[in-house]
Amino acid sequence: MISLVAGDLSVEVVPEVGGSVARFDRAGQPLLRPAPDGADDVLAMACFPLVPYCNRIRGGRFLCDGQEVRLPPNMAGDKSPLHGQGWLAAWQVAAADARRVELVYEHAAGEWPWRYEARQVIALDERGLTLTLACRNLSAARMPCGLGFHPYYPCDADTVLDTLVEAVWTVDADVLPVAREPATGRYDLSARRICGQALDNGYDGWSGTATIRWPGAPAGLRLTSPDARRFQVYAPESGGFFAAEPVQNANAALNEAQDRWPELGIALLAQDETAVTEARFEVIL
Repeated sequence: MISLVAGDLSVEVVPEVGGSVARFDRAGQPLLRPAPDGADDVLAMACFPLVPYCNRIRGGRFLCDGQEVRLPPNMAGDKSPLHGQGWLAAWQVAAADARRVELVYEHAAGEWPWRYEARQVIALDERGLTLTLACRNLSAARMPCGLGFHPYYPCDADTVLDTLVEAVWTVDADVLPVAREPATGRYDLSARRICGQALDNGYDGWSGTATIRWPGAPAGLRLTSPDARRFQVYAPESGGFFAAEPVQNANAALNEAQDRWPELGIALLAQDETAVTEARFEVIL
C-alpha cells in the first residue's frame, strides 16, 4: 500500500493488485468506493486502469493485419475477455513521493501477441486526483490499443450523475452491443439519479466532463478526460455503487472491420509508438 496526501485529500494505491487505487477520500468522505481493508480482488478496488483495450472482445477473437488473435475469458462468469491484461497483473513502482506514484507493467507477448509497456502516474494535489495512463508497443508488428479507467463510486438513492452524451448502445444478455440509439428515457444521463438503475451500457459522443454529487455530503466530483470520447456506465440494480468510466474505445470495437477501428477509438501503434489517456477527478464543494 502506498499512501498519498495533499491537504485534506488522501489516496491509497495497491500496485500489486492491477495497479489500482484502493481509496480516494476527502476529510473522511469517500469520493470513490473504498476497497475493504486488506482486499486483494481488483474488482473490489476503487479504480483500475484498462490497457491495452477497454471492455469486451466478442468471443475472444478478432483479426489484426490479417492475423487472427484468440483470447480466453479472463473473468469468471463472462464468456468474452475484457479490459486487457493490466488490471489482472502486478505493477512495479518506478517512482514515488508524498503526492505522486509512477507504476509500470510490462507485458510479454503471448495469447495477446504483442509485447508492450504500460505506465500509470497517480498524482494528488489539494484540489483533486489525476491519473495518466500510457501504453507503448514494444513489438515490431502493429498493435491495436484503446485505453481507459474503471472508477467505482459510492451511491444512494439521491446520488446524481450529470453528463452529456450523444448516443447509447443497447446490449444483449452477454453485455455486448446490439444497437445504437438516442440516449433518452432510461438511458438519459442528464442530472440522472444513478443508483440502482440497472444500466450496463456504453455511450458515444461523450462531452469529456461529468459531475457526481451526493446531496447532503460535503463534496462532489468533477470527472474530466479529454482523450476519451466514450463513457461506460454500470449501475447495478442492487445499488450501493456504480461505475462511470472514461474510455477511448467502444465495447467490442476489435470485433469490427479494421478500417472502422479509428472511428471506434482503436489506434494501431507502430513499434515504439505510445498511446496516452488522462482522467482528472476534481473535488467540487
